[in-house]
Amino acid sequence: MSDDRKFEVEYLVKSSPSVLFNFFCTPDGLAIWFADNVNIKDNVYSFVWEGAEQNAILEKRVDGNLLRFRWEEDEPGTYFEFRFELDDLTSCTSLFVTDFADDDEKDEAKRLWDTQLNKLFSAIGL
Repeated sequence: MSDDRKFEVEYLVKSSPSVLFNFFCTPDGLAIWFADNVNIKDNVYSFVWEGAEQNAILEKRVDGNLLRFRWEEDEPGTYFEFRFELDDLTSCTSLFVTDFADDDEKDEAKRLWDTQLNKLFSAIGL
């Protein structure tokens, strides 16, 4: 697995990491912006879009700071990750999204993250 597929996008959010974190790790929070329905059993998150289900394994969790998921069908070493860093001076949180895509799909993947996260920010008034 080559790291050249890896990319990261950053979003500045006027919210605390602890408030944002819940929208990324709870079924209700994720259903606002990421999927139509979300269920969690142990460390497996089942995401449902228009009746189709896809499972992701929660590989790493650091409360308030980091969530890393891997789609069950993806090869080890690929994941999507949400990292939260508070800037004490501005009271803004930097949300870093790390994901993997082929070069010809990176722009589309970034636009998808933009669309989904803008949906979240709009829903919670940010």
